[in-house]
This record gives sequence, C-alpha cells and structure tokens, in this order.
Amino acid sequence: MSDEIAKAQSAHPTEDTIFGKIARKEMKVDLIHDDDQCVAFHDVNKQAPHHFLVIPKEPITQLATCKPSHEQ
Repeated sequence: MSDEIAKAQSAHPTEDTIFGKIARKEMKVDLIHDDDQCVAFHDVNKQAPHHFLVIPKEPITQLATCKPSHEQ
C-alpha cells in the first residue's frame, strides 16, 4: 500500500487541512463560488484551461463516511 493511500485511510476530520483553511477563508484563493455548502476555486496547478476544485465546507475524509445529507 502506498504512503498516500495509508494517509488517506487514516485521516481524521479534526486534523486541519489546506482545504479546511480554504473553506473557512483563512487562505486566499481565486474563488469562483461560495455558499453555505461548498466553495469552488481555481486550482493553482491547473491541468486544463478551465480547471477548478469544488470542496464541501463540512470535512469529509472518506466517501465511505458520507451520509445521505451530504448528497444535497
């Protein structure tokens, strides 16, 4: 198992991440969208002309931990 997979599988939602800082507006990014559920912003290492990221404001460390309420 790779180190990245092991890190992802052992992630804890209480640990601060760059995405958490972006969602809380503690880190400046080129915002495209911001509402009560998610933020969208341009990727600093874009791989295509229109490459952006959308992240939920509520931390979700694994898809397996998603709840039906996350679907909205």
